[in-house]
Amino acid sequence: MENKEKKQKLRPAAAVIGGSSGIGYETCVRLVNRGWAVTNISRTACDNAKVVNLCADVAAGSEAADALRTSASRYGLDALVYSAGYSMAAPIEHARESDYKYLFEVNFFGALRAMQAAIPFMKKEGGKIVLVGSLGGDVPIVFDAFYSASKAALCMLAREANVELNAYRIHVTALLPGGTATNFSFKRKVYNADENGSYYKNVNRAVAALANMEQSGMKPSRVAEEIYKLLISERPPIVRACGAMNTAKRIASRVMPERLTLYLDERVFRQ
Repeated sequence: MENKEKKQKLRPAAAVIGGSSGIGYETCVRLVNRGWAVTNISRTACDNAKVVNLCADVAAGSEAADALRTSASRYGLDALVYSAGYSMAAPIEHARESDYKYLFEVNFFGALRAMQAAIPFMKKEGGKIVLVGSLGGDVPIVFDAFYSASKAALCMLAREANVELNAYRIHVTALLPGGTATNFSFKRKVYNADENGSYYKNVNRAVAALANMEQSGMKPSRVAEEIYKLLISERPPIVRACGAMNTAKRIASRVMPERLTLYLDERVFRQ
């Protein structure tokens, strides 16, 4: 019995927030298949039998953070992956406060609360935190301004966190996928014609272009593999685009004049 308990303690433990579908689900699968103890924290259970599920809503105050503390107390915590996300297509002029506040609760404040819960458990032994951001945090997604803003905030959070936490051997990475083929494309909140007012035709074009970009983009398993590499890296990067093409796009957006970047970006979403 003692040997069995020792073996269990030697298994690295990860908590994945938002692991019931998409990138989070693929991350759970990769980790359990490689011997990790994995807890999924989300409103919906991960259907992999090897994954422990704790039901929680990241937008419901400390609910997900409390679940993370429970998981860490039971199994330990070597890694945290924050993969929960929400998107809304709406013009800035007509966006409702309740909608964009909810978006930031899911995309940013949920990640912040999860980190605050994880850090005390990691300070003794160290750990890795991966925040799933978006290339849209560098180059804005037209008519998805709040999503882009929330993902840009994750990048800055990762940068600042490393300044504070590297002394404890805690490393935080914001990973930036580009378009990824998941059901996220079909869960996006899209304002209707009346809500969009004079912008409605452009919003519809932008939403269609974005969905096409996502569904023709990389597989979520590819992003999950990048997350795994970050978790086992001794000193992972602070912000990284996912894949060679997205890395090139990110570099180009930083080298080109900003007005040219925005012009080209607008053309992509107005096709």
